[in-house]
Amino acid sequence: MQTIQVTTPEVSWDAIERQTRNDLAALYRLLAHFRMTDMIDTHISARLPGDGLPFLINRYGSLFHEIQASDLVKVDFAGNVIDERADANPDRFRVNAAGFTIHSAIHLARPDLHFVIHTHTSAGIAVSAQRNGLLPISQHALKFYGRLAYHDYEGIALDLGERERLVHDLGTRKAMILRNHGLLAAGESAAEAFHEIYMLERACQAQIQAMSGGASLIVPGADVCERTARQFEMDSSSGIIDTAWSAELRLIDDACPNYRA
Repeated sequence: MQTIQVTTPEVSWDAIERQTRNDLAALYRLLAHFRMTDMIDTHISARLPGDGLPFLINRYGSLFHEIQASDLVKVDFAGNVIDERADANPDRFRVNAAGFTIHSAIHLARPDLHFVIHTHTSAGIAVSAQRNGLLPISQHALKFYGRLAYHDYEGIALDLGERERLVHDLGTRKAMILRNHGLLAAGESAAEAFHEIYMLERACQAQIQAMSGGASLIVPGADVCERTARQFEMDSSSGIIDTAWSAELRLIDDACPNYRA
């Protein structure tokens, strides 16, 4: 098989965009490491400061394990690619329409959520298809007790009109199950967004495995569930999340440091 090498002009970014690109590329590599990918589908995005609500997202056709900071495409909330490199090579800098719909909706409505992650994992899809959704049967799941949104399936997310319904269903929450579709999680930082999706994914995995055994499930009382959810929200939680992020970066720094390129 012949490999075609594509080169693009060098572009300089300011410090904020460079750091955002590095963090977003790290998220892609981490989802690949933890096997939360679906070939060239699903997306992670990061909002940038500036007019037109610019945000970064992966170019369509790239695999998560190969994404680098320079591969990320800058678009505005109207779907226009505003990456100057696209002038010379537009095919290399196109984005998935469904991914744009979902991510632009969140970035447009929730300026507090700088990073948005959407996945199609087997466990996430399985729970999204269960009528009762995520059950409070694990410590991971209790993080989301009373704090998880749901959005009904409307088909492939190509209709921009769905954006209003997506953000309405998300409300003030940071995590959502897209019925018959998958998971969505977001955060103010890359560290927080990864923490949200990792915990939600683990909760879904635990639920599917627990139910597959066929035994009766133990559900903690409502007071314990709420107390546990509040424990996850303690002031110290941000420090724990940042410490975990440093550890997570070591996973990819050791194996594939080129994600910053």
